Amino acid sequence: MSTQFPDGYTPFMDARHTERAVKYVKDTFERELSGELYLSRVTSPLFVAKGSGINDDLNGIERPVSFEVMNLDNRKMEIVHSLAKWKRMALADYSFEKGTGLYTDMNAIRPDDDLDQIHSIYVDQWDWELAMPDDSRTLDYLKYIVEKIYGALKRTEFLIGEMFPQCPPYLPESITFIHSEDALKRYPDLKPAEREKALAEEYGAIFIIGIGKVLEDGVVHGGRAPDYDDWSTPTSDSTYGLNGDIIVWDRVRQDSLELSSMGIRVDEESLLRQLAITGKEERKDLYWHKRLLDGQFPQSVGGGIGQSRICMFLLKKAHIGEVQASVWPDAVHDEAAEHDVTLL
Repeated sequence: MSTQFPDGYTPFMDARHTERAVKYVKDTFERELSGELYLSRVTSPLFVAKGSGINDDLNGIERPVSFEVMNLDNRKMEIVHSLAKWKRMALADYSFEKGTGLYTDMNAIRPDDDLDQIHSIYVDQWDWELAMPDDSRTLDYLKYIVEKIYGALKRTEFLIGEMFPQCPPYLPESITFIHSEDALKRYPDLKPAEREKALAEEYGAIFIIGIGKVLEDGVVHGGRAPDYDDWSTPTSDSTYGLNGDIIVWDRVRQDSLELSSMGIRVDEESLLRQLAITGKEERKDLYWHKRLLDGQFPQSVGGGIGQSRICMFLLKKAHIGEVQASVWPDAVHDEAAEHDVTLL
């Protein structure tokens, strides 16, 4: 594996103090986020029934962890990849009013994920979903929500700096919006991840709009499933998508760091369109999809915000294993020891 830690990197707090700091970061950001977006905490499932259409299939190639339940006639269950669809169903079933929503702690296992400084097979994030007011399926509304989340992140960063002087704030005052199509025009010779790095370094914090639809060069900026984010609705003569990623510049790693994937969710029209684009039209007969097409779900915006990535970024850590317990190759543990780093 490639080098996992920057030259000269040494953490400024040991594992025990890191554990305390992680809790402080999570408690603070959770409070700021819920207050900013009017979100109530709910309990969420760790697993769902296979074949229900509720599980998120991410890019469509990741294998879910599955098991059979003996006392349910060996019915097969799947560990959630995320709660993108479940949350919207919960908004309806719990009768959330427009302009309010929910958030939850989402824990998942993604055995096909990379193992590097920012990826682990263990996923922990805040999954959130907000019932939108009428006439809010617009790019302006999406930007409004992004700025709310960024404000919560900025306030958390300030409070972390007050508590831990070794973690001074450096996020820019505002987040910069750029469409993936415009990023391609600006950097036509770079790959999507390289464009993100260049833009994040320049601006400090960016929101890349329109992830999932094929761009002008015939390549998607990043994969998105067809049945949660709306990535196909036109927003201009040449741009599409009411979704995107929040990405910041990580000074410790000297690289970009995606903190959140989010977007306005599909309505009936965009769901059918995206299922057709991706050749997944058979999904319209699944339980979750039939409920959406029957008009049982509210129009909503939502996403996931990486808990460990937020902690890693705000506590100036070089490796996600410093703030979460997971598994790593022996070579990574050996390199960590050379830097006096404890992987939890």
